[in-house]
Amino acid sequence: MQTRGAIIRQAPGKYEVVDLELDDPTNGEIQVRMVASGMCHSDDHIATGDIPVGVYPFAGGHEGAGIVTKVGPGTKGFAEGDHVVFSFIPGCGRCRWCAQGKQNLCDLGAGLLAGSRWDDPTDFRLSLDGQPVGQMCGISTFCEHTTVAVDSAIKIPDDIPLDKACLVGCGVGTGWGSAVNSAKVQPGDTVVVMGIGGIGINAVQGAAHAGATNVIAVDPVAFKREKAQELGATHSCETMEEATELAKQFTNGQGADSAIVTVGVTTGQHVAQAFAAIRKAGTAVVTGLGDLTEVGIPVSIGEMTLFQKRLQGSLFGESSPSYDILRQLELYRAGTLKLDELITKTYSLDEVQQGYQDMHDGKNIRGVILY
Repeated sequence: MQTRGAIIRQAPGKYEVVDLELDDPTNGEIQVRMVASGMCHSDDHIATGDIPVGVYPFAGGHEGAGIVTKVGPGTKGFAEGDHVVFSFIPGCGRCRWCAQGKQNLCDLGAGLLAGSRWDDPTDFRLSLDGQPVGQMCGISTFCEHTTVAVDSAIKIPDDIPLDKACLVGCGVGTGWGSAVNSAKVQPGDTVVVMGIGGIGINAVQGAAHAGATNVIAVDPVAFKREKAQELGATHSCETMEEATELAKQFTNGQGADSAIVTVGVTTGQHVAQAFAAIRKAGTAVVTGLGDLTEVGIPVSIGEMTLFQKRLQGSLFGESSPSYDILRQLELYRAGTLKLDELITKTYSLDEVQQGYQDMHDGKNIRGVILY
């Protein structure tokens, strides 16, 4: 069938909407009519070239929800009409990491940026004028319809609005889990969250849910600091210098229990600032991405050793999406986890580039494409 989708022809580049050919699902696959897609910064990293991909053109989008329209032959567990949220990291359920409950590290994740099917680098589901088109994370939610492996789909209850549910496929779990799972925030903690975008705002929610007494949101944009205080931050600062001093005031000069880096374009200097903000035996969590070729973090080895500080990477907030996506949607149902408030503005597919310009201009916490 034909579908419309937003692609990058080269990097650096800009998203453009074109007509694409979409294959029907085969065994272990489903075809989905998209209802909504979150606009994550990672897709902008694809456009800037900070994150290189395996093939161009490349269809973006990795945070989305929709309704199943076709089920591949022999594919079990799904039916036409099912509502699904995509997990941007697939889960095979069989590898070492899935078996340990670390589904975010599933071995299938090695193919996220290849653009092809997991098991065959020559097998694609999208094409343009006979040329293969890569799928972001194997799903490409910036398309009106998409064909995906069931490893990437989580069936959800029909009564949960898909335009809100789409957010748990990446941003919510990544930010919330960065606090709850990676930083292991405890009741009474003092936590610094550095960078209040679609990930950082959920790290704020996660820290608050975990019982932190002080949640300090850091962002140069006043609108984002205000939004953070609506979703669980107790304090906000424009700079890390201010936040570090404030954390020390709360802790008798010791520093924050944890600092979570969720800056849109993360550099080694950002990590160093978070490292400097934490106490002895504290944890600096690095969730943000930047130029993947950049190497080096200017931290003192002596400070790391003698103060027993910990640097912790966090992929998808250490979530196991088959469990955590449904758990987070239940928290939303209960009114504990806020999703509606995360959406700053909605866009049509044709406005995808404007949505990313708004993100760069500091106008968005999360933009969402509605189909």
